Amino acid sequence: MMELIKRYKILLAIVVLAAFLRLFYLNRIPHSLYFDELDLGYQAYSILKTGHDYYGNFLPLHPRSFAEHRTPFNIYSSIPTVALFGINSYGVRMPSALFGIMAVVSMYFLIKEISSNNNLALMGALLMTLSPWHIQFSRVTLEVSSLVFFLTFGLYLFIKSMRTSKYLWLSAFFLILTPWIYSTAKFFIPILLIFILINWKKELFKLPKKEIVKAAVVLLIFGLPMVYMTLSGKAGSRFSYISIFSDPTVATEVNFSREFDTVVRGENWIGAEPNYSDKFFHNKPVYWIKSFTDNILSAFSTEFLFSEGDINLRHSLKGIGQFYRIEALTLILGIILFFTKYNDAKIKRLFLFWIIAGVIPYALTRDGSAHAARLILILPPLIFFIVYGLFGGLNLIKTKFRFIALVIYSGIWLLEFAFYAHNYLVHYPWESERWWNAGYKEMIDGIKDIEDEYKRIIITTADEPPLIFFAGYYPYDPLKWQGGIKNGTLTGDADGIKRIDNFYFDQYKIDSLVETLCDDCLYVASSREVEYNLILEPGRVNENLVLVKSVSYPSGEPAFYFFAKKKPLIEV
Repeated sequence: MMELIKRYKILLAIVVLAAFLRLFYLNRIPHSLYFDELDLGYQAYSILKTGHDYYGNFLPLHPRSFAEHRTPFNIYSSIPTVALFGINSYGVRMPSALFGIMAVVSMYFLIKEISSNNNLALMGALLMTLSPWHIQFSRVTLEVSSLVFFLTFGLYLFIKSMRTSKYLWLSAFFLILTPWIYSTAKFFIPILLIFILINWKKELFKLPKKEIVKAAVVLLIFGLPMVYMTLSGKAGSRFSYISIFSDPTVATEVNFSREFDTVVRGENWIGAEPNYSDKFFHNKPVYWIKSFTDNILSAFSTEFLFSEGDINLRHSLKGIGQFYRIEALTLILGIILFFTKYNDAKIKRLFLFWIIAGVIPYALTRDGSAHAARLILILPPLIFFIVYGLFGGLNLIKTKFRFIALVIYSGIWLLEFAFYAHNYLVHYPWESERWWNAGYKEMIDGIKDIEDEYKRIIITTADEPPLIFFAGYYPYDPLKWQGGIKNGTLTGDADGIKRIDNFYFDQYKIDSLVETLCDDCLYVASSREVEYNLILEPGRVNENLVLVKSVSYPSGEPAFYFFAKKKPLIEV
């Protein structure tokens, strides 16, 4: 053990730093659990308590949630931590943080196996440790942190198995599990396996047959169920909704453009038939190709990679790229040097494939901006190129100037990290509070404090759908919850209003709340339903209503109001 610690002491120090950056203030930043995180936590809690997901399915391969069927790995891996900590930031986010830490280690071994350069591998691990892209997803449960670990470790084991065949089946195991983690891998992994078979065909067929058979059995055992679930629609429904091919606006755009062409030619706007030219330039495939190529360009844009990042504040900080600006220099240099100087053609083809194929799953979707979660497949190769460019660039400089160049580069890099850390710790909690559904936990806690005082509690549906927040933060008995879904009260099948016990989920008009709210009932309203800031101006509350409680965002802005009817005075 001491020998291992001595041998890997620098790596161990990097791992300690990675752990600190991923676990520090994990319960405070991001401020609260996002809808999908809480859904995952309650699914884990339901399976832990009952063996069923909250829709009542027994140990499902793809647990069903209110929005879709979810990939199972992150839900099942969260069961131990939810059992230990509960449905909170530690219970739900701890697995993601741990896999993020492990990805730093797997990145080290992958680069070491490829380059045989320990310093290069250590720098790669350090870059992964301090990467804004990787830190962001390691501190939240958005399903991609574990994907990076399984992919990089699986590829490391595969490359190692070309020298030591006993690792081949283990490589197959790690790679084939990735589609069970995140949906983009359902496209990426099959073509990666085909590429590996073609690229290393000669080497693979020289391996002992028993090792090949073991790997094939692993792929079949874990791959066939995923193929079946995808083809049956339970695992692929999400893509069918978000793909560029299902974009409902395309048909309208095509028709408008064709009609516009007829107007330009001087024909009648209404009823004019488009000619062959109109149909050639304006059709669905043309729009799909445009969307696809636009997505690819956005994925590699300097705006996404180095200046602004993902505009979704759950995926990135405002005004912070996925990489530090100084890394643009070494990324470009690394790509050039790697493809011109690196000797192993198979590894070069692997990284070229990795970059191209890693973007395609994202490019086939229609969110309209670069999506950091769907693009995280290309994070490891880009980090490798940055490290390769740094070391290769230093070797191009005269020996006496190398140290100075390294100091300048490192100084700028650490300064950028300091600015990132400041933004993350100080600005980000306020800027992203609504993106992370802040206020819901405090709202549910407030309901629990006074629920016995009211015969009916109505939680507004004017904001985010409140069901999963209520279920997770309460937390509600999963058996009762499953029963509510089964009999239709939680899906609104009975009378259109979702409810369980004395909790109702509906929206009332604030202006007529006095007339519609029953006696001894509580209405929890979103601040967006109320015209005024009642925390600052409580006197604006209707004289026949009582503002029982207010819930604020971390910034102090109002999030929720609790209203009840004012009880008439009893004459003595």
